[in-house]
Amino acid sequence: MKIIPISIPTPFYVGDVNVYLIREDPVTLIDVGPKTDAAEEALRRSLAGHGIGFKDIKRIVLTHSHEDHCGLTKKIRDEATNAEVLIHEWETGHLFGRLAKDEHRALLLRSGVPPAVFDQLQGLYEEVSLLTDSLSESEFTPLVDDMELEFDGGALRVMHTPGHTPGSCTFFREADRTLICGDCVLKRITPNPIVSPHPLDPTKRFSSLAEYLVSLARLRSVSPTLSYCGHGEPVTDFDEIFHRYVKAIDERQRKVIALVNSTGVTAFEVAKQLFAGSFDADVHRFLAISEAIAHLDFAASEGKVGVEISGGVEFYRPN
Repeated sequence: MKIIPISIPTPFYVGDVNVYLIREDPVTLIDVGPKTDAAEEALRRSLAGHGIGFKDIKRIVLTHSHEDHCGLTKKIRDEATNAEVLIHEWETGHLFGRLAKDEHRALLLRSGVPPAVFDQLQGLYEEVSLLTDSLSESEFTPLVDDMELEFDGGALRVMHTPGHTPGSCTFFREADRTLICGDCVLKRITPNPIVSPHPLDPTKRFSSLAEYLVSLARLRSVSPTLSYCGHGEPVTDFDEIFHRYVKAIDERQRKVIALVNSTGVTAFEVAKQLFAGSFDADVHRFLAISEAIAHLDFAASEGKVGVEISGGVEFYRPN
């Protein structure tokens, strides 16, 4: 079973996204790129080089539902006459925009985000959401942890690896210990633990950083020899990147905790200080807020800081 990487342009600062073609029956794409003319043209051209058109795709498997990974899903599915679409049921980006629901507003305002700033972020992501066509809940098959995606020449095992998003999945070829990781593992940057409502109780936040560390350890436990990433080149030394990630997270934890003072600070205030140089730049503001929330949640769960709610807003203080 040959995994064919295809690099697709995106309009985002992270650069090209990696799509993976498995040319065996059923012909499968893992991720598809954003809904832009440039991405569609690049994907059609690359697939044609392998003798494949959109009409030949039988299965679309999504690592997660961010726009740069899932945007062309509906177009390909329709042109292929209803190719099967598979994604974890905890994902939502293929259903509605990233900050579209009332629970998103409630969670961010509780983190100290001013209402006017939330409105700006919501407007920004309304534009970003145009890079994907929404699907209904009846239009996809849920990925389930440990299920097998079978091909003529082998299989991929689904590993639910939450953290970057609640429903992020990795695909494991046990025969040679190869992973297709989406944004769970990126060689050059540390994935962002995006703030999300908890899938089982949307009034609560998903513990993105704590879950991510568990996912990272789980991937390490299978001793991968090659890890295909959502962006950039593949990883051939998983232990090196595992230790680098853990070190970076530990260093970020120390910086975040150092910003917590006895008068109390919000996640929004910590984000502004932590990312002062890029805080007001487009999606970077939301990513900065997500990072601060994730680290404060993790620090609180470890008993390193305390948190109390005043006026509907969370304030963190040293323990």
